[in-house]
Order: sequence, then structure tokens, then C-alpha cells
Amino acid sequence: MLRDSVAVITGSTSGIGLGIAETFAAAGCRIVLNGIATPAEADALLQRLRQQYGVQIFFHPADLADPNQCAALIVDAETHFGSVDILVNNAGIQYVAPTESFPVDQWDAILAINLSAAFHTIRAALPGMQRRKQGRILNIASVHGLVASIHKAAYVAAKHGVIGLTKVVALENASNGITCNAICPGWVLTALVQKQIDARATQNQISAEEASHEILAEKQPSGRFTSVEDVAALALFLCSESCSNITGASFPVDGGWTAQ
Repeated sequence: MLRDSVAVITGSTSGIGLGIAETFAAAGCRIVLNGIATPAEADALLQRLRQQYGVQIFFHPADLADPNQCAALIVDAETHFGSVDILVNNAGIQYVAPTESFPVDQWDAILAINLSAAFHTIRAALPGMQRRKQGRILNIASVHGLVASIHKAAYVAAKHGVIGLTKVVALENASNGITCNAICPGWVLTALVQKQIDARATQNQISAEEASHEILAEKQPSGRFTSVEDVAALALFLCSESCSNITGASFPVDGGWTAQ
């Protein structure tokens, strides 16, 4: 199913999303990238990936806070490549503050990008998948879709919502050859997590290395960050023929975080 399949991956200009895009490209998928990048940055990334993997790939600048642009991402991918076989909803943002002082605009932004965008892209992609009676939808949720942490009201609410959305889409399409699953990473050393490490280091007047150790010790029993490659490998597996009867599931990749 993977070779020559069309994979749309949101938030794929860096971090987990880019790792998934590279892993899928290495498997022969045609790729639609989406994320934050200047035209020059997007062109450089496209050139590198095309040269490295020899697959067709293009960049779509959809602003995922806009429902119409979410739909346009899917429509344009279908127009360009003829189908969307794999949809990976990965884009996410974060803001940390106590609930009583959490800025309303940050709440709205996090819900829009982390939850509503997944609904809008899935809604747009499903008709084509249903006509073809095949498709793979992956939502990159978070360990915070399964458990909570303080000061992350919007992120935790959104990621719990992603898990619920995953289950509903899976049930509605269980007999259509379409699967919908969620991956729930714990601490992965991405730019999003690095900001939290830096903030901890500044707040506690410690080194970034010490802040990393503190953050891991509090939550992740393995004591090490999950790698982008770990998440990407699981994503690739869940899109394989071997996983045709795995749907509605949430897979922690969290070093034992949710086992506690």
C-alpha cells in the first residue's frame, strides 16, 4: 500500500512531522508537506527531500487555523496527485499557564490547531477514501491525550479530543477499508519541548541539561527522550497492510509514562 501512496502530513516542516515525512518518502510515498516555512525554506526542504528520496513531493502553505484552508489542503493534494491515501494530522502548538490565568486567545488557537484542524482535514479526506474503500488516518495525539499535567488545560483538552475523534472516525469507517489510529508520544526532543526545557532552566536557574533531567524524571521512567524516528517507524507500521484490522487504537510511545 505504501509505495506510490499519497501521504499528506501536517506540521511536517520540522520535528515529528518532518521525521514522518522522511520515513514515508523512504518507503516510496508521494508526499504533501505542510507547515511553517518561508518560500525559500520550503524550496530548500523540497529540493533536499527530492534529491534524497527520489519521490514526488510538494509543499502546501495551508493555515490550519482556517477550516477552509484545511479543506483546501486535501482538495489540492487530490488534484495534484489524484488521491489522498494517508493523512497524518501532526501539527500542534503549546502554551503553558494556570487555568485561571490561561489567555483565551491561546485556548482558542490551541484548540483550532491541535483539534479542529484534524477534524477539518479528516472530513475533507474521507469521501475520497470511502470511494476507494481504503485509507489510513493517523492522528499524532500525545501522552496528554491519555493523562493530564498541570498548566496545560488547552493542550490536554485538545489531545483528549483527538483521541475521541480518532475513535469515532474508526467506528464510522470500520467496514470501509479505512483505519484511524492515534500515536501518543511522551517527551520527544522537538522544538516544542525544547521551549519548555529552556523555560524550566531559566525559571530554576539551572542548565538546560539539568532541566531536561528534571523533566524526564518527573514523568518518563525510561529517563530518556523518545526519538522522532521511534514515532515515525510506528506511523509507517500503522499504515502498512499488516495493520488493516487495527483501528480506533491509541499507542503510547512514552517510556512508561502512562504505565505508572
